[in-house]
Amino acid sequence: MIDGAHLDRRGRRVTLRPVDDDNWRAVADVAPYDAQRRFVAALGARYLLLSTRSEVWTSLAVYAGEAVVGHVMWGVDDDGSHWIGGMIVDAAEQNRGVGRATVQTLTAWLSEREGNPPVRLSYHPDNTRAAALYQSLGFHPTGAMDDEEVVAEHKPHPC
Repeated sequence: MIDGAHLDRRGRRVTLRPVDDDNWRAVADVAPYDAQRRFVAALGARYLLLSTRSEVWTSLAVYAGEAVVGHVMWGVDDDGSHWIGGMIVDAAEQNRGVGRATVQTLTAWLSEREGNPPVRLSYHPDNTRAAALYQSLGFHPTGAMDDEEVVAEHKPHPC
């Protein structure tokens, strides 16, 4: 379990856990709002399949308390950078700080891996809510694009 000690707005602790025999169905059923489907998969199942068919991605279940509320995956690129991808927060759980807590938790965990690798993610340029969230968490566009998405890298705020 990856626990960054972040709470959602309901006071539930947000943790990231391996997808296993007990939670995979709940993760597969995670669905965003219909309007978000131009930016993310319609169901968590697509990302679960991608992570089982690819050697790059590892899926994680997003929990708020003891309930599965989302999916996120991470991977390592050829240049050693670590990536966050495939994040979906179920429509019924959005606007409660789950996405923010998920990105904060996974970014910190990936940053602390051996060699302190850069952490990157990408988002569609029209997804202004995602762009604002990521920028507020210290991600800044690199100028690169990946499959028509803006690539952003985490640059921690100076202390």
